[in-house]
Amino acid sequence: MTAPTPPSRSQRAVLRHFRPSDMKAAAQLATQATQGVIGITEGVHQSVRRTLGLTAGATPSHTGGLTGQIYRGIRGVAALVGQGSEAVLGALLPLLEKPPAYPEASPQREAVLAALNGVLGDRLVATGNPLAQPMTLRREGQVLSLDDPNALKEQLGEAASPHLLLLIHGLCMNDTQWTRDGHNHGAYLAQAVGGTPVYLRYNSGRHVSDNGRELSLQLERLVASWPVPLQRITMMGHSMGGLVARSAVQAGRETGQHWPQMLREIVFLGTPHHGAPLERAGHGVDVLLDATPFSRPFAQLGKLRSAGILDLRHGHVQEADWRSPGGQSWRAGFDDQRVPLPLPEGVACFAVAATLAAQRGLLADRLTGDGLVPLNSALGQHDEARRRLVFAKNSQLIVCRTSHLDLLSSQKVAEQVRDWLTPHADVE
Repeated sequence: MTAPTPPSRSQRAVLRHFRPSDMKAAAQLATQATQGVIGITEGVHQSVRRTLGLTAGATPSHTGGLTGQIYRGIRGVAALVGQGSEAVLGALLPLLEKPPAYPEASPQREAVLAALNGVLGDRLVATGNPLAQPMTLRREGQVLSLDDPNALKEQLGEAASPHLLLLIHGLCMNDTQWTRDGHNHGAYLAQAVGGTPVYLRYNSGRHVSDNGRELSLQLERLVASWPVPLQRITMMGHSMGGLVARSAVQAGRETGQHWPQMLREIVFLGTPHHGAPLERAGHGVDVLLDATPFSRPFAQLGKLRSAGILDLRHGHVQEADWRSPGGQSWRAGFDDQRVPLPLPEGVACFAVAATLAAQRGLLADRLTGDGLVPLNSALGQHDEARRRLVFAKNSQLIVCRTSHLDLLSSQKVAEQVRDWLTPHADVE
């Protein structure tokens, strides 16, 4: 009997970032994708039949008669295959989980999971897929215990201080990606102004309002278990993280939670307060695909964008921004239906915006921006007065020749944030 061939060097490299439970999650995604492709195929088929007058027993997206029965049979087979593969993998996983030779996690794997959650995170949650990332508060890669003060004290050690620095990442990212080109704003500010940096990890494919509400609840638990008397909270949000911060403050104040009373500052880095044009362009593709009967079924592909990405079309912060008065969720169109929400009163708010251009100008302000977010959106400026977010002149920073991600490693940004926070850094 021939001995099995050992894995090659490249295969071993892949296995370092792979867990057996990923197989079950991937099988579930594959089954859902297969069902989606079947639906698109049947939709195109039905569009053709409709033009020929063959509509008996059909609906706008499903064929009738014998053709419809065939498609239903294909769907049934795909579902059975999916269930069978999940059952087999479920039986094998206890034998394969957590191989001792492999690390618990790798930065590469976590980056891929963060991106997947950003694109499909809401669907991963809805289908119970194990790849859906739960929200956690972390420090140095360790999940913090929110309900056990003794455990939290042991985790924080001497780093626990009266000043909490909370950093919230953006879309398709995670807490480890605050470190870029050897720089980390949280670590820098901890040295420069004091305080204890804590990093949020969340599923950025969920609605911003859902993440904001959950963050508010977790912060209330963290504050209650903090090892020393907490006097000051500073929040820093990059990109979508700034929207999540505003949403959490609003949710905490609406429910009378304690932690917002200790919030002193919010720093927004490249936050799309009034949306990002790339998501609006994505919606434009949806409209074009939906324009003809033959291309309409393919519009379903464009609509796979997660709820979190859709929130970036206009900068949704509250549930009322995306849920209709009748209680049904709806996919926002080109019209801005947001309920105006000003910056939180009593909190010092700072806005950092970037542009790829060498200097400011009409093109740089409205179109170029940092490559993802226009300057006006990052600065809270809007043509409608009721939607404008008012940042004091000395609470704004515009950095040129800087991209959206370069905001995370910019020394100029770090020094300016330090200066903004220094006058308040005398908390003992």
